[in-house]
Amino acid sequence: MVLVGLLTFGFLFFLLSPSSSTLAVNTARRKYDSAAAHELSPPTAPFKKPPSSGRRSPPPVVHYHMNNLTTTSDPVGNQENVLILTPLARFYQGYWDNLLSLSYPHSLISLGFITPKTREGNTATAALQAAIAQTQNGPEEKRFASISILRQDFDPPISSQDEAERHKKENQKARRSAMSKARNSLLFTTIGPYTSWVLWLDADIVESPPSLIQDLTSYDKPVIVPNCFQRYKNDKGQPDIRPYDYNSWQDSQTAADLAKNLAPDDILLEGYSDIATYRTLMAKTADTSEGRDQKSIIPLDGVGGTALLVKAE
Repeated sequence: MVLVGLLTFGFLFFLLSPSSSTLAVNTARRKYDSAAAHELSPPTAPFKKPPSSGRRSPPPVVHYHMNNLTTTSDPVGNQENVLILTPLARFYQGYWDNLLSLSYPHSLISLGFITPKTREGNTATAALQAAIAQTQNGPEEKRFASISILRQDFDPPISSQDEAERHKKENQKARRSAMSKARNSLLFTTIGPYTSWVLWLDADIVESPPSLIQDLTSYDKPVIVPNCFQRYKNDKGQPDIRPYDYNSWQDSQTAADLAKNLAPDDILLEGYSDIATYRTLMAKTADTSEGRDQKSIIPLDGVGGTALLVKAE
């Protein structure tokens, strides 16, 4: 089942853009000027292959002025680079289309993916590569600054990516351990010296506001996560929405007491009736009424990675 990211805030502002032809020229010039000089440069810097001369230049010595890196509530105005990271076991065209619809300048967005070495992972990788080729050879303003694809160097703990199998309680410890390993590998391989923000986005998020990045960065928080809802048909066969991500929560004394008695490798889980933690789940407290405060935020003790924005610093 495909997830739909329905955020609890709406459009905060509109961006006025120049004509497409002017934008294409400006974007191309900016990418060329910032292109990496060598294939061993950080993956978040686009590499422009030089003309073949039969000789390979040595890796350059590069000085990075890290004090000039900013993470602000006006990332577009300050030209801040965003790294979007996605562990991907299945490719959904809706996910890619949603990425393309983001209104944040694509010349400031780098993408990173990690896929499993399975038959399903091979299929996903091939579909992803086809989508990348079409986009990166298309209109300049739609192209991303750089794109990296990693393949996992370990076997996945479960063979199926079906929703029911992925959410079985007995699969959670091994599955989440593998997810953490994959996410760490992806982050530390792709993050560059000019990365200001990291946006974790699940591969089955197919709907979000085009201003997703601007909306989240406007709060200027080190870590921020929106609510994620799932579209489905209710018992009456009518289209409906329901909370999906239960991994963003405020802790409870009950959960703290349970944690004291856990073995070192045991974990507490949310969304399972036989594990009563009594944590306050952000998804369950969401106000979905039309007159809600769309800029309301709450403090959290735990966050999920469905759509998670983090300051790279």
